[in-house]
Amino acid sequence: MNRPITPPDHALIDAATLIAAPPEGPFNAASPAIFQTSLFTFDAYSDLEDVFAGRSRQFIYSRGDNPTVMEFERLIASLEGAEAARAFSSGTGAIAATLMAFLEAGDRIVAVEHLYSDAYRICEKLLKKFGVAVDYVDGSDTEAVKAALPGAKLLYLESPTSLVFELQDVPALAAEARRLGVLTVMDNSWATPLHQKPLAHGVDLVIHAASKYLGGHSDTVGGVVAGAENLIARVNGGAFPYLGAKLSPFEAWLLLRGMRTLPLRIARHMQSGLDLAERLRAHSDVATVRHPAFSAHRGRETLTGFGGLFAFEVTDEIDVPRFVDALGHVRIGVSWGGPESLVMPALAPLQMAEVNSLRRFGVSPRAIRFSVGLENPDVIWSDVEQALGRARR
Repeated sequence: MNRPITPPDHALIDAATLIAAPPEGPFNAASPAIFQTSLFTFDAYSDLEDVFAGRSRQFIYSRGDNPTVMEFERLIASLEGAEAARAFSSGTGAIAATLMAFLEAGDRIVAVEHLYSDAYRICEKLLKKFGVAVDYVDGSDTEAVKAALPGAKLLYLESPTSLVFELQDVPALAAEARRLGVLTVMDNSWATPLHQKPLAHGVDLVIHAASKYLGGHSDTVGGVVAGAENLIARVNGGAFPYLGAKLSPFEAWLLLRGMRTLPLRIARHMQSGLDLAERLRAHSDVATVRHPAFSAHRGRETLTGFGGLFAFEVTDEIDVPRFVDALGHVRIGVSWGGPESLVMPALAPLQMAEVNSLRRFGVSPRAIRFSVGLENPDVIWSDVEQALGRARR
């Protein structure tokens, strides 16, 4: 297996931006200021008039712009090579607002199979309700995606995908979408801007669930979308003001704090994740390990590194609930990207309709999602190994 141990040039630049560059702010503070305020006042009527007439960019109300939140948005835009970004109170808020800003009744979108569960729910429970058709296509099949694009309004990518971690040929799909006038949106939460830059490969808008690796401490929820200034203006004008899904100043500060250690954390997640994935791959009770490092797909070419999230499928000899309950150090949890190691059986917490949908998309009921944290990998492996032993039928 070819591991990208040496960071690429852009990752080194990004790391310097995140760790070494001092934030601009009052009193030369080493940490950015928290502007924990709901509103901003005006010195005169003329100032108020200028703002509402568009002649001034003075802050008005934190449901719109806030200095701390804008600092986070500027950082994401810089890392992704975007002109602008808009932050939200969750990744789901960013996805919903982006889709609603560009779609109308009668439109059709093409989405990859195995996309993030709440993105799937938005498609099924909201978009279809308002007359938007959704076609799900195997994202690893480049020609199948291309064949589905004519007549679509938007292409929704996620490379690697949730649960099965399949890759897409992002440059090829983005180029075909652009040729056909189809807007391309991509979830880049797994790789982070350090290990994948979708905009550089032709994607129009990139989305992050900032709660995951960007925040990195399991203590905040947030989301963000980044892209060209005119596209972010569509999000700002078409959906953001009306959904109320704004990021709070304190949570923006937590994200800024977390991102200062992102290069160090993501390197540890990557190395420990590869270590655990290889050990699981060699274990007799594990049927399959789904990690992009083991893929020969062309989608590997846009990845300069990996996260610590992947999935594995156990053999029929392992009782999945018993395995999960036998874990001691590794915990059960729905999120990922924090310092703690987590597992989540792929189908266990879902409603039957969603279970049937995932089975339709080929997700095994024996699949377990594994978020490898920052602990000593030997400690994590010891726990997993003993749990496998106790879970044999």
